[in-house]
Amino acid sequence: MGLRRKSRELALQFFYGHELQERPSTESSILDNEVDNFYTCFKSDQKAHPYAEQLINGICAHQQEIDKVLADSSHHWRVERMALVDRNILRIAAYEMLYIKDIPVTVAINEALEIAKRYAEPESIPFINGILDNLQGKKAG
Repeated sequence: MGLRRKSRELALQFFYGHELQERPSTESSILDNEVDNFYTCFKSDQKAHPYAEQLINGICAHQQEIDKVLADSSHHWRVERMALVDRNILRIAAYEMLYIKDIPVTVAINEALEIAKRYAEPESIPFINGILDNLQGKKAG
């Protein structure tokens, strides 16, 4: 497994716990403390931390825009009604597609689907793929 995939999985696991505890996106100093606590409780490859933190901080900083783009790319689904794992896989991929210039859109989508195979329900994979394909079409258009 590549280092960036490990980072994406760490970000997903962080957001899963973050949302499960009903913590809102917070200012960076509080968020940094939460990330440090996450690493203390959850042993992980330290080489994966910098990109995971970039994802976590970026998604928190742009969550409203990301959620709007995801809502616009999904048909008849509000972001807050999506399954917790699906929603955060989508946020990670959307953040990479919109804000990380050195990651091709197809790589962001493929990585999201690979992570979904590991963490999401089987029926979530086509759901995630459909939303990201729609987002890709809107981004290209």
